[in-house]
Amino acid sequence: MNMQKNVSGKSLMMIVAVALSLSACKNGGLFGKKSSKSSATGWNYDDKNMGNYHVSKVKYPKAGPGLVFVQGGSFVMGAKDEDVMGDWNNVPRRITVPSFFIDETEVANVHYREYLYWLNNTFPDDTAVIRKALPDTLVWREELAYNEPYVQYYFRFPSYNYYPVVGVSWQQAHDFSIWRTDRVNELNLVKKGYLKKDAIKKEMKGAGADGSFNTETYLMAPDLIQNKQKPKGKNVLKDISGKPRGTVTMEDGILNMGYRLPTEAEWEYAAYGIYAQNPSPRKKESGSGEELLSNQQIYSWSNNPNGLRDNRRGSWQGKFLANFKRGSGDNMGVAGGLNDRAAIPGNIKSFYPNAFGLYNMSGNVSEWVGDVYRPMTSMDGQDFNYYRGNYFQKYYKNASGQVERDSAGRLKKVDISDDEVKNRANYQKNDVINYLDGDSSSGVYYGYGTTSLISDHSRVIKGGSWNDRPYWLSPGSRRFMEETQSSSTVGFRCAQTYLGPPEGPGFKEGNSFGKRKQNSRKKK
Repeated sequence: MNMQKNVSGKSLMMIVAVALSLSACKNGGLFGKKSSKSSATGWNYDDKNMGNYHVSKVKYPKAGPGLVFVQGGSFVMGAKDEDVMGDWNNVPRRITVPSFFIDETEVANVHYREYLYWLNNTFPDDTAVIRKALPDTLVWREELAYNEPYVQYYFRFPSYNYYPVVGVSWQQAHDFSIWRTDRVNELNLVKKGYLKKDAIKKEMKGAGADGSFNTETYLMAPDLIQNKQKPKGKNVLKDISGKPRGTVTMEDGILNMGYRLPTEAEWEYAAYGIYAQNPSPRKKESGSGEELLSNQQIYSWSNNPNGLRDNRRGSWQGKFLANFKRGSGDNMGVAGGLNDRAAIPGNIKSFYPNAFGLYNMSGNVSEWVGDVYRPMTSMDGQDFNYYRGNYFQKYYKNASGQVERDSAGRLKKVDISDDEVKNRANYQKNDVINYLDGDSSSGVYYGYGTTSLISDHSRVIKGGSWNDRPYWLSPGSRRFMEETQSSSTVGFRCAQTYLGPPEGPGFKEGNSFGKRKQNSRKKK
Protein backbone atom coordinates (compact mmCIF):
# COMPACT_ATOMS: atom_id res chain seq x y z
CA MET A 1 0.00 0.00 0.00
CA ASN A 2 2.76 2.41 0.90
CA MET A 3 4.53 1.62 -2.37
CA GLN A 4 1.39 2.27 -4.39
CA LYS A 5 0.80 5.56 -2.59
CA ASN A 6 4.37 6.64 -3.34
CA VAL A 7 3.99 5.86 -7.04
CA SER A 8 0.71 7.72 -7.19
CA GLY A 9 2.29 10.74 -5.46
CA LYS A 10 5.16 10.83 -8.01
CA SER A 11 2.70 10.58 -10.89
CA LEU A 12 0.68 13.43 -9.49
CA MET A 13 3.78 15.60 -9.14
CA MET A 14 4.75 14.88 -12.77
CA ILE A 15 1.29 15.81 -13.98
CA VAL A 16 1.38 19.10 -12.06
CA ALA A 17 4.88 19.90 -13.38
CA VAL A 18 3.80 19.25 -16.97
CA ALA A 19 0.70 21.40 -16.48
CA LEU A 20 2.77 24.26 -15.08
CA SER A 21 5.22 23.93 -17.92
CA LEU A 22 2.47 24.04 -20.53
CA SER A 23 0.90 27.05 -18.79
CA ALA A 24 4.24 28.86 -18.74
CA CYS A 25 4.78 28.09 -22.42
CA LYS A 26 1.34 29.40 -23.26
CA ASN A 27 2.02 32.61 -21.42
CA GLY A 28 5.60 32.99 -22.65
CA GLY A 29 6.75 32.14 -19.13
CA LEU A 30 9.63 30.41 -17.42
CA PHE A 31 10.07 27.63 -19.96
CA GLY A 32 8.36 29.28 -22.91
CA LYS A 33 9.81 30.13 -26.28
CA LYS A 34 10.43 33.73 -25.22
CA SER A 35 13.94 33.22 -23.95
CA SER A 36 14.90 36.92 -23.86
CA LYS A 37 15.98 37.66 -20.33
CA SER A 38 17.99 40.05 -18.24
CA SER A 39 21.72 39.46 -18.13
CA ALA A 40 21.72 41.25 -14.76
CA THR A 41 18.98 39.33 -12.88
CA GLY A 42 18.13 36.34 -15.08
CA TRP A 43 14.46 37.39 -15.08
CA ASN A 44 12.55 36.90 -18.33
CA TYR A 45 11.31 39.89 -20.28
CA ASP A 46 7.66 40.02 -21.39
CA ASP A 47 6.76 37.36 -18.84
CA LYS A 48 3.74 38.22 -16.69
CA ASN A 49 4.97 35.78 -14.05
CA MET A 50 8.02 38.03 -13.69
CA GLY A 51 6.39 41.43 -13.89
CA ASN A 52 6.01 41.60 -17.70
CA TYR A 53 8.90 44.04 -18.10
CA HIS A 54 9.13 44.84 -21.81
CA VAL A 55 12.41 45.52 -23.57
CA SER A 56 12.14 46.49 -27.21
CA LYS A 57 14.44 44.87 -29.70
CA VAL A 58 17.48 46.98 -30.48
CA LYS A 59 16.40 49.33 -33.24
CA TYR A 60 17.80 52.49 -34.70
CA PRO A 61 15.73 55.49 -35.68
CA LYS A 62 14.80 55.88 -39.29
CA ALA A 63 14.86 59.25 -40.96
CA GLY A 64 11.54 61.01 -40.47
CA PRO A 65 9.65 62.56 -43.40
CA GLY A 66 11.90 64.89 -45.40
CA LEU A 67 15.12 63.99 -43.58
CA VAL A 68 18.37 62.40 -44.74
CA PHE A 69 21.14 60.85 -42.66
CA VAL A 70 24.42 62.71 -42.21
CA GLN A 71 27.31 60.68 -40.89
CA GLY A 72 29.18 62.75 -38.32
CA GLY A 73 32.88 63.30 -37.99
CA SER A 74 35.65 65.80 -37.46
CA PHE A 75 36.04 68.93 -39.57
CA VAL A 76 37.46 72.43 -39.49
CA MET A 77 34.63 74.80 -38.62
CA GLY A 78 35.05 78.41 -39.69
CA ALA A 79 36.51 80.42 -42.55
CA LYS A 80 37.92 78.64 -45.60
CA ASP A 81 38.77 81.84 -47.45
CA GLU A 82 39.94 85.36 -46.70
CA ASP A 83 37.81 87.24 -44.17
CA VAL A 84 37.07 90.08 -46.57
CA MET A 85 34.45 91.59 -44.25
CA GLY A 86 36.96 91.86 -41.42
CA ASP A 87 34.40 90.51 -38.94
CA TRP A 88 36.85 88.03 -37.42
CA ASN A 89 33.88 85.97 -36.26
CA ASN A 90 34.67 82.63 -37.91
CA VAL A 91 38.15 81.68 -36.73
CA PRO A 92 38.93 78.14 -38.02
CA ARG A 93 38.84 75.44 -35.37
CA ARG A 94 38.62 71.64 -35.55
CA ILE A 95 35.56 70.11 -33.88
CA THR A 96 33.57 66.86 -33.97
CA VAL A 97 29.90 66.59 -34.89
CA PRO A 98 27.93 63.40 -34.03
CA SER A 99 25.79 61.82 -36.74
CA PHE A 100 22.34 63.35 -37.22
CA PHE A 101 19.41 63.79 -39.61
CA ILE A 102 18.72 67.00 -41.51
CA ASP A 103 16.13 68.11 -44.06
CA GLU A 104 16.99 67.36 -47.65
CA THR A 105 15.59 70.76 -48.61
CA GLU A 106 14.58 74.03 -47.08
CA VAL A 107 11.05 74.15 -45.62
CA ALA A 108 8.76 75.28 -48.43
CA ASN A 109 5.72 77.56 -48.57
CA VAL A 110 3.41 74.57 -48.93
CA HIS A 111 4.81 72.98 -45.77
CA TYR A 112 4.34 76.13 -43.73
CA ARG A 113 0.82 76.64 -45.12
CA GLU A 114 0.01 73.11 -43.94
CA TYR A 115 1.05 74.27 -40.46
CA LEU A 116 -1.21 77.32 -40.62
CA TYR A 117 -4.09 75.19 -41.94
CA TRP A 118 -3.80 72.91 -38.90
CA LEU A 119 -3.69 75.89 -36.53
CA ASN A 120 -6.72 77.54 -38.14
CA ASN A 121 -8.79 74.38 -37.77
CA THR A 122 -7.56 73.31 -34.33
CA PHE A 123 -7.60 76.79 -32.75
CA PRO A 124 -10.43 78.57 -34.64
CA ASP A 125 -11.29 80.75 -31.64
CA ASP A 126 -7.76 81.67 -30.60
CA THR A 127 -6.55 84.35 -32.98
CA ALA A 128 -3.44 84.97 -30.86
CA VAL A 129 -2.06 81.48 -31.57
CA ILE A 130 -2.66 81.87 -35.30
CA ARG A 131 -1.26 85.39 -35.56
CA LYS A 132 1.89 84.33 -33.73
CA ALA A 133 2.62 81.83 -36.52
CA LEU A 134 1.86 84.00 -39.56
CA PRO A 135 4.94 84.84 -41.67
CA ASP A 136 5.64 88.51 -42.29
CA THR A 137 4.97 88.95 -46.01
CA LEU A 138 5.85 92.63 -45.72
CA VAL A 139 9.53 91.65 -45.69
CA TRP A 140 9.33 91.99 -49.49
CA ARG A 141 8.61 95.71 -49.35
CA GLU A 142 11.40 98.14 -50.27
CA GLU A 143 11.34 101.93 -50.33
CA LEU A 144 12.46 102.17 -53.96
CA ALA A 145 11.34 98.87 -55.53
CA TYR A 146 8.04 97.47 -56.79
CA ASN A 147 7.83 94.22 -54.80
CA GLU A 148 4.12 94.37 -53.92
CA PRO A 149 3.32 91.27 -56.04
CA TYR A 150 5.63 89.23 -53.80
CA VAL A 151 3.95 90.68 -50.71
CA GLN A 152 0.59 89.43 -51.99
CA TYR A 153 1.43 86.21 -53.81
CA TYR A 154 4.84 84.71 -52.92
CA PHE A 155 3.64 82.80 -49.85
CA ARG A 156 0.25 81.63 -51.15
CA PHE A 157 0.15 81.36 -54.94
CA PRO A 158 0.63 77.76 -56.26
CA SER A 159 3.49 78.81 -58.54
CA TYR A 160 5.58 79.21 -55.42
CA ASN A 161 4.41 76.09 -53.56
CA TYR A 162 7.88 74.60 -53.45
CA TYR A 163 9.84 77.79 -52.99
CA PRO A 164 11.39 78.25 -49.53
CA VAL A 165 9.22 80.02 -46.99
CA VAL A 166 10.62 83.42 -45.96
CA GLY A 167 9.46 86.12 -43.56
CA VAL A 168 9.65 83.56 -40.75
CA SER A 169 11.42 84.51 -37.53
CA TRP A 170 13.67 82.18 -35.54
CA GLN A 171 10.93 81.76 -32.94
CA GLN A 172 8.38 80.82 -35.61
CA ALA A 173 10.79 78.28 -37.12
CA HIS A 174 11.32 76.82 -33.64
CA ASP A 175 7.55 76.52 -33.08
CA PHE A 176 7.09 74.91 -36.51
CA SER A 177 9.64 72.24 -35.55
CA ILE A 178 7.65 71.35 -32.42
CA TRP A 179 4.41 71.19 -34.41
CA ARG A 180 6.07 68.95 -37.01
CA THR A 181 7.26 66.57 -34.28
CA ASP A 182 3.75 66.33 -32.87
CA ARG A 183 2.13 65.58 -36.21
CA VAL A 184 4.66 62.84 -37.06
CA ASN A 185 4.24 61.18 -33.64
CA GLU A 186 0.48 61.54 -33.71
CA LEU A 187 0.33 59.71 -37.03
CA ASN A 188 2.68 56.98 -35.71
CA LEU A 189 0.35 56.35 -32.76
CA VAL A 190 -2.73 56.26 -34.99
CA LYS A 191 -1.07 53.69 -37.26
CA LYS A 192 -0.02 51.57 -34.27
CA GLY A 193 -3.54 51.71 -32.80
CA TYR A 194 -2.73 53.77 -29.68
CA LEU A 195 -4.85 56.70 -30.88
CA LYS A 196 -8.28 56.32 -32.44
CA LYS A 197 -8.44 56.39 -36.24
CA ASP A 198 -10.51 59.57 -36.21
CA ALA A 199 -8.24 61.30 -33.66
CA ILE A 200 -6.73 63.67 -36.23
CA LYS A 201 -10.16 64.54 -37.66
CA LYS A 202 -11.54 65.31 -34.20
CA GLU A 203 -8.49 67.38 -33.37
CA MET A 204 -8.91 69.57 -36.43
CA LYS A 205 -12.54 70.33 -35.62
CA GLY A 206 -11.73 72.98 -33.06
CA ALA A 207 -10.15 70.82 -30.36
CA GLY A 208 -8.03 73.71 -29.06
CA ALA A 209 -5.23 73.43 -26.53
CA ASP A 210 -6.89 70.75 -24.39
CA GLY A 211 -7.79 68.49 -27.30
CA SER A 212 -4.65 68.71 -29.45
CA PHE A 213 -1.86 66.15 -29.42
CA ASN A 214 1.54 67.14 -28.06
CA THR A 215 4.43 64.70 -27.70
CA GLU A 216 5.80 66.01 -24.39
CA THR A 217 2.31 66.04 -22.88
CA TYR A 218 1.74 62.46 -24.05
CA LEU A 219 4.98 61.31 -22.41
CA MET A 220 4.74 63.30 -19.17
CA ALA A 221 0.97 63.36 -18.59
CA PRO A 222 -0.84 60.98 -20.97
CA ASP A 223 -4.10 61.46 -19.07
CA LEU A 224 -4.30 64.95 -20.58
CA ILE A 225 -4.32 63.50 -24.12
CA GLN A 226 -7.68 62.64 -25.63
CA ASN A 227 -8.61 59.89 -28.13
CA LYS A 228 -6.26 57.26 -26.65
CA GLN A 229 -7.16 53.59 -26.95
CA LYS A 230 -5.69 50.15 -26.29
CA PRO A 231 -4.69 48.41 -29.52
CA LYS A 232 -5.87 44.96 -30.43
CA GLY A 233 -3.87 42.04 -31.77
CA LYS A 234 -1.14 39.63 -30.71
CA ASN A 235 1.97 41.76 -30.89
CA VAL A 236 0.89 44.65 -28.68
CA LEU A 237 2.57 46.13 -25.63
CA LYS A 238 1.26 44.74 -22.34
CA ASP A 239 1.08 45.95 -18.76
CA ILE A 240 2.08 44.10 -15.59
CA SER A 241 -1.12 42.00 -15.74
CA GLY A 242 -0.52 40.91 -19.32
CA LYS A 243 -3.27 43.15 -20.70
CA PRO A 244 -2.75 45.55 -23.66
CA ARG A 245 -1.21 48.87 -22.68
CA GLY A 246 -3.02 52.09 -23.51
CA THR A 247 0.06 54.29 -23.91
CA VAL A 248 3.61 53.94 -25.16
CA THR A 249 6.84 55.29 -23.72
CA MET A 250 10.05 56.46 -25.33
CA GLU A 251 11.60 53.09 -24.42
CA ASP A 252 9.21 51.35 -26.81
CA GLY A 253 10.91 52.89 -29.83
CA ILE A 254 7.68 54.07 -31.49
CA LEU A 255 7.87 57.82 -30.94
CA ASN A 256 10.06 60.07 -33.06
CA MET A 257 12.89 61.93 -31.24
CA GLY A 258 11.69 65.26 -32.55
CA TYR A 259 12.44 67.91 -35.15
CA ARG A 260 14.44 71.01 -34.22
CA LEU A 261 16.64 73.64 -35.81
CA PRO A 262 20.14 72.34 -36.53
CA THR A 263 23.03 73.65 -34.49
CA GLU A 264 25.46 75.90 -36.32
CA ALA A 265 28.11 73.16 -36.20
CA GLU A 266 25.71 70.56 -37.64
CA TRP A 267 24.55 72.90 -40.37
CA GLU A 268 28.05 73.89 -41.44
CA TYR A 269 29.29 70.29 -41.35
CA ALA A 270 26.34 69.11 -43.46
CA ALA A 271 26.83 71.97 -45.92
CA TYR A 272 30.43 71.04 -46.72
CA GLY A 273 29.44 67.41 -47.30
CA ILE A 274 32.92 66.16 -46.38
CA TYR A 275 33.16 62.41 -46.79
CA ALA A 276 36.57 60.82 -46.39
CA GLN A 277 36.71 58.09 -49.05
CA ASN A 278 33.41 56.81 -50.39
CA PRO A 279 31.78 59.11 -52.96
CA SER A 280 28.34 58.50 -51.44
CA PRO A 281 27.71 58.08 -47.70
CA ARG A 282 24.53 56.18 -48.51
CA LYS A 283 26.50 53.13 -49.66
CA LYS A 284 26.81 50.33 -47.12
CA GLU A 285 30.59 50.45 -47.15
CA SER A 286 32.76 51.39 -44.23
CA GLY A 287 35.63 53.67 -45.12
CA SER A 288 38.20 55.20 -42.85
CA GLY A 289 40.54 58.11 -43.26
CA GLU A 290 41.29 61.63 -42.22
CA GLU A 291 39.88 64.81 -43.67
CA LEU A 292 42.16 65.79 -46.53
CA LEU A 293 43.35 69.22 -47.54
CA SER A 294 41.45 68.73 -50.79
CA ASN A 295 38.23 68.48 -48.74
CA GLN A 296 38.62 72.07 -47.63
CA GLN A 297 36.41 73.48 -50.34
CA ILE A 298 34.96 76.96 -50.09
CA TYR A 299 31.38 76.19 -51.17
CA SER A 300 28.98 73.35 -50.43
CA TRP A 301 28.65 71.92 -53.94
CA SER A 302 32.30 71.12 -54.50
CA ASN A 303 34.42 68.07 -53.82
CA ASN A 304 37.66 69.85 -54.61
CA PRO A 305 39.30 73.11 -53.56
CA ASN A 306 38.86 75.07 -56.78
CA GLY A 307 35.06 74.92 -56.78
CA LEU A 308 34.77 73.10 -60.13
CA ARG A 309 32.22 70.34 -60.66
CA ASP A 310 32.33 68.93 -64.15
CA ASN A 311 31.60 65.82 -66.14
CA ARG A 312 33.82 64.28 -68.81
CA ARG A 313 32.40 66.29 -71.70
CA GLY A 314 32.56 69.61 -69.89
CA SER A 315 28.86 70.35 -70.26
CA TRP A 316 28.63 71.72 -66.72
CA GLN A 317 31.59 74.01 -67.05
CA GLY A 318 30.62 77.63 -66.46
CA LYS A 319 27.15 76.75 -65.08
CA PHE A 320 25.91 78.44 -61.92
CA LEU A 321 25.67 75.89 -59.12
CA ALA A 322 23.69 78.04 -56.70
CA ASN A 323 21.12 80.83 -56.64
CA PHE A 324 22.98 84.04 -55.72
CA LYS A 325 23.66 87.57 -56.89
CA ARG A 326 26.52 87.68 -59.35
CA GLY A 327 27.12 91.41 -59.03
CA SER A 328 25.45 94.75 -58.62
CA GLY A 329 22.19 94.72 -60.60
CA ASP A 330 22.70 91.12 -61.78
CA ASN A 331 20.34 88.73 -59.99
CA MET A 332 19.72 86.35 -62.89
CA GLY A 333 21.72 87.26 -65.99
CA VAL A 334 20.43 88.46 -69.36
CA ALA A 335 17.40 87.31 -71.34
CA GLY A 336 18.08 84.15 -73.31
CA GLY A 337 21.01 83.24 -71.07
CA LEU A 338 19.87 83.43 -67.46
CA ASN A 339 22.77 82.43 -65.27
CA ASP A 340 21.01 80.85 -62.26
CA ARG A 341 17.43 80.86 -63.64
CA ALA A 342 16.08 82.54 -60.51
CA ALA A 343 15.32 86.18 -59.82
CA ILE A 344 14.18 85.53 -56.23
CA PRO A 345 14.32 82.29 -54.19
CA GLY A 346 14.02 79.24 -56.44
CA ASN A 347 12.57 75.77 -56.11
CA ILE A 348 13.83 73.94 -53.02
CA LYS A 349 15.22 71.16 -55.25
CA SER A 350 16.90 73.40 -57.77
CA PHE A 351 20.62 72.98 -58.49
CA TYR A 352 22.78 69.97 -57.69
CA PRO A 353 22.75 68.46 -54.17
CA ASN A 354 25.98 68.18 -52.24
CA ALA A 355 27.76 64.99 -51.16
CA PHE A 356 25.19 64.31 -48.43
CA GLY A 357 22.30 64.78 -50.86
CA LEU A 358 21.30 68.19 -49.49
CA TYR A 359 19.94 70.94 -51.74
CA ASN A 360 20.78 74.65 -51.64
CA MET A 361 23.14 74.68 -48.69
CA SER A 362 24.81 77.56 -50.51
CA GLY A 363 22.46 80.20 -51.91
CA ASN A 364 18.68 80.38 -52.44
CA VAL A 365 17.91 81.55 -48.87
CA SER A 366 20.08 81.93 -45.81
CA GLU A 367 18.92 79.67 -42.99
CA TRP A 368 18.27 79.99 -39.28
CA VAL A 369 20.24 77.69 -37.00
CA GLY A 370 19.70 77.09 -33.31
CA ASP A 371 22.69 78.98 -31.89
CA VAL A 372 22.83 82.32 -30.16
CA TYR A 373 25.35 84.51 -31.99
CA ARG A 374 28.67 85.46 -30.46
CA PRO A 375 31.65 86.70 -32.53
CA MET A 376 34.26 84.62 -30.73
CA THR A 377 32.17 81.49 -30.42
CA SER A 378 34.70 79.12 -31.96
CA MET A 379 37.33 80.04 -29.37
CA ASP A 380 35.03 79.43 -26.39
CA GLY A 381 32.89 76.41 -27.19
CA GLN A 382 33.25 72.69 -26.70
CA ASP A 383 35.05 70.82 -29.47
CA PHE A 384 32.42 68.05 -29.41
CA ASN A 385 28.84 68.82 -30.45
CA TYR A 386 29.33 72.57 -30.05
CA TYR A 387 26.25 74.71 -29.36
CA ARG A 388 25.59 78.05 -27.65
CA GLY A 389 22.06 78.74 -26.52
CA ASN A 390 21.30 76.40 -23.63
CA TYR A 391 18.59 77.63 -21.30
CA PHE A 392 17.63 74.89 -18.87
CA GLN A 393 14.03 74.59 -17.68
CA LYS A 394 11.73 72.10 -16.00
CA TYR A 395 8.01 71.36 -16.22
CA TYR A 396 5.74 73.60 -14.19
CA LYS A 397 3.57 71.88 -11.57
CA ASN A 398 0.61 73.45 -9.81
CA ALA A 399 -0.21 73.26 -6.11
CA SER A 400 -1.60 69.75 -6.61
CA GLY A 401 1.63 68.59 -8.20
CA GLN A 402 0.08 68.33 -11.66
CA VAL A 403 1.55 69.61 -14.93
CA GLU A 404 -0.50 72.05 -17.00
CA ARG A 405 -0.82 72.94 -20.68
CA ASP A 406 -0.46 76.42 -22.14
CA SER A 407 -2.62 78.13 -24.77
CA ALA A 408 -0.82 76.24 -27.57
CA GLY A 409 -1.38 72.84 -25.95
CA ARG A 410 2.22 72.41 -24.77
CA LEU A 411 3.35 71.76 -21.23
CA LYS A 412 4.16 74.86 -19.21
CA LYS A 413 7.78 75.24 -18.14
CA VAL A 414 9.65 77.33 -15.60
CA ASP A 415 13.31 78.19 -15.18
CA ILE A 416 15.47 75.98 -13.03
CA SER A 417 16.66 78.02 -10.08
CA ASP A 418 20.38 78.50 -9.53
CA ASP A 419 19.93 77.09 -6.04
CA GLU A 420 18.79 73.76 -7.53
CA VAL A 421 21.98 73.30 -9.52
CA LYS A 422 24.58 74.94 -7.32
CA ASN A 423 26.05 71.57 -6.30
CA ARG A 424 26.21 70.13 -9.82
CA ALA A 425 29.60 69.53 -11.41
CA ASN A 426 28.57 70.14 -15.04
CA TYR A 427 26.59 73.39 -14.75
CA GLN A 428 25.67 75.84 -12.00
CA LYS A 429 23.16 78.15 -13.73
CA ASN A 430 19.98 77.62 -15.74
CA ASP A 431 20.87 80.30 -18.31
CA VAL A 432 24.28 79.62 -19.84
CA ILE A 433 23.90 81.62 -23.05
CA ASN A 434 26.62 83.98 -21.81
CA TYR A 435 28.88 81.29 -20.40
CA LEU A 436 32.55 82.33 -20.85
CA ASP A 437 31.34 85.20 -22.99
CA GLY A 438 30.14 88.39 -21.39
CA ASP A 439 30.26 87.24 -17.78
CA SER A 440 32.59 87.52 -14.83
CA SER A 441 34.25 84.19 -15.68
CA SER A 442 35.53 85.41 -19.02
CA GLY A 443 35.96 89.12 -18.31
CA VAL A 444 34.51 89.84 -21.77
CA TYR A 445 31.63 92.29 -22.11
CA TYR A 446 29.75 93.60 -25.13
CA GLY A 447 27.55 96.26 -23.51
CA TYR A 448 24.36 94.61 -24.70
CA GLY A 449 21.75 97.10 -25.89
CA THR A 450 24.12 100.02 -25.42
CA THR A 451 27.17 99.73 -27.62
CA SER A 452 26.40 96.60 -29.65
CA LEU A 453 23.69 95.13 -31.87
CA ILE A 454 24.39 91.73 -30.34
CA SER A 455 22.01 90.50 -27.64
CA ASP A 456 21.04 87.24 -25.96
CA HIS A 457 18.30 86.96 -28.61
CA SER A 458 20.65 87.25 -31.60
CA ARG A 459 20.57 84.03 -33.63
CA VAL A 460 22.99 82.82 -36.30
CA ILE A 461 21.99 82.65 -39.96
CA LYS A 462 24.05 80.66 -42.47
CA GLY A 463 24.45 79.86 -46.12
CA GLY A 464 23.95 82.98 -48.24
CA SER A 465 20.85 83.84 -50.28
CA TRP A 466 19.49 84.77 -53.71
CA ASN A 467 20.39 88.39 -52.99
CA ASP A 468 23.92 87.80 -51.65
CA ARG A 469 27.36 87.97 -53.24
CA PRO A 470 29.49 84.79 -53.40
CA TYR A 471 31.37 85.50 -50.17
CA TRP A 472 28.28 84.73 -48.09
CA LEU A 473 27.68 81.39 -49.84
CA SER A 474 30.58 79.76 -48.01
CA PRO A 475 29.24 77.60 -45.15
CA GLY A 476 31.90 79.08 -42.86
CA SER A 477 30.54 82.63 -43.12
CA ARG A 478 28.34 83.88 -40.27
CA ARG A 479 25.73 86.56 -39.77
CA PHE A 480 22.95 87.15 -37.25
CA MET A 481 19.51 88.64 -36.68
CA GLU A 482 17.28 89.02 -33.64
CA GLU A 483 15.13 85.92 -33.17
CA THR A 484 11.94 87.98 -33.53
CA GLN A 485 12.98 89.48 -36.88
CA SER A 486 12.54 88.05 -40.37
CA SER A 487 13.69 88.74 -43.92
CA SER A 488 12.92 87.97 -47.56
CA THR A 489 16.34 86.30 -47.75
CA VAL A 490 16.10 83.99 -44.71
CA GLY A 491 14.34 80.63 -44.40
CA PHE A 492 15.14 77.42 -42.51
CA ARG A 493 15.37 73.65 -42.53
CA CYS A 494 14.94 71.20 -39.63
CA ALA A 495 17.23 68.60 -38.12
CA GLN A 496 16.79 65.62 -35.83
CA THR A 497 19.07 63.86 -33.38
CA TYR A 498 20.27 60.40 -34.42
CA LEU A 499 20.73 57.64 -31.84
CA GLY A 500 22.79 54.64 -32.89
CA PRO A 501 26.07 53.59 -34.53
CA PRO A 502 27.78 56.74 -35.88
CA GLU A 503 28.15 55.19 -39.33
CA GLY A 504 24.40 54.89 -39.58
CA PRO A 505 21.63 52.28 -39.48
CA GLY A 506 22.83 48.88 -40.63
CA PHE A 507 26.45 49.37 -39.60
CA LYS A 508 28.22 47.64 -36.72
CA GLU A 509 29.05 49.43 -33.52
CA GLY A 510 32.75 49.81 -32.82
CA ASN A 511 35.61 47.99 -34.49
CA SER A 512 35.24 44.22 -34.54
CA PHE A 513 38.09 41.71 -34.54
CA GLY A 514 38.36 37.99 -35.09
CA LYS A 515 37.91 35.64 -32.14
CA ARG A 516 41.15 33.78 -32.80
CA LYS A 517 43.33 33.81 -29.71
CA GLN A 518 46.59 35.62 -29.82
CA ASN A 519 49.56 33.30 -30.19
CA SER A 520 51.45 33.08 -26.93
CA ARG A 521 55.23 32.93 -26.86
CA LYS A 522 56.66 29.51 -26.27
CA LYS A 523 58.82 29.17 -23.24
CA LYS A 524 62.41 28.34 -23.98
